[in-house]
Amino acid sequence: MIVAMIEITGLSKAFGRVRAVEGLSLHAADGEITGLIGPNGAGKTTTFRVLYGLLRPDAGQAAVDGLDVVGQRLAVQQRLGALPDVRGLYPRLTVREHIRFFGELHGLSGIDLDRRIDQLVQRLDMGEIAERRVRGFSRGQELKVALARALVHRPANLVLDEPTNGLDVVSSRAVRRLIREMRDAGCCILISSHIMAEVAALCDRLVIMARGRAVAGGTLDELRARGGSEDLEDVFVQAIGGEQVPA
Repeated sequence: MIVAMIEITGLSKAFGRVRAVEGLSLHAADGEITGLIGPNGAGKTTTFRVLYGLLRPDAGQAAVDGLDVVGQRLAVQQRLGALPDVRGLYPRLTVREHIRFFGELHGLSGIDLDRRIDQLVQRLDMGEIAERRVRGFSRGQELKVALARALVHRPANLVLDEPTNGLDVVSSRAVRRLIREMRDAGCCILISSHIMAEVAALCDRLVIMARGRAVAGGTLDELRARGGSEDLEDVFVQAIGGEQVPA
C-alpha cells in the first residue's frame, strides 16, 4: 500500500463558467516521482496553484503530509518546495539574494544558510551569475534561480511545474539527476512536463489529465500495457481522447 504524502481528493475549481479542475483525485508518495501530464488547459497548473496555497478550491481537499492546504497553509508551505509556472523573480535582487530571502522566510540563518546557498549555487552551476541581478536573465537562468529558491529549506515534498523548460541539454541532465537524487533520499515529488522522453526517464507513476479530470493513471508499465503501446506519446494521445488541435 502506497503512503500518500501529497493527496488530492475530489478537487474542483472553476473560473466563471470554465471548469478548470473537476473532481480530481490523485496521490503522490514518498520516495517516488509522480508525473501530472496533460494537454494545455487540462487543469495541471490550477491544481498546482491549489497545492501552493495560491488558489482556494471550490470543492474537495488537498493535503501535504496530512496537512490541509487551505486550513494549514503556512505549515504546508514549510514542507513544500514549489517551482511555479510563473517564476516570479525580483529583477533587482541577485541570485544569492533571492536564495537568502527565501531561506530566511523559512527560518534559516547564519552559517547554515550561507552553506546552503553555496551548495545550491554550485549544484545548479550558477557560480558565474551568483552576484548578478536577475533582470535580463535567460529563461534557463531564471529557472535555476527559482529552483534553488524552492530547494533552499530542504523540503520533503516538491511540486515542480516544467522543471527543465528553457534549459540546455547539459543543465537539463543535471536537474533531472538532482530530482532523482531527492527521490532516492525519500522526497515526494510531483512534476508536470510536456516532454514525453523526460516523463519516461523520470517518473515512477503518471496521472494523465484532460478537461480537468484524471483520465488515466498508474506506473509507466501499467499505462503502456493498458494502452497497447510501448510509445508513451501514443498512450497519452489515446488516454486524452485523440489528437487535440489548439483553438
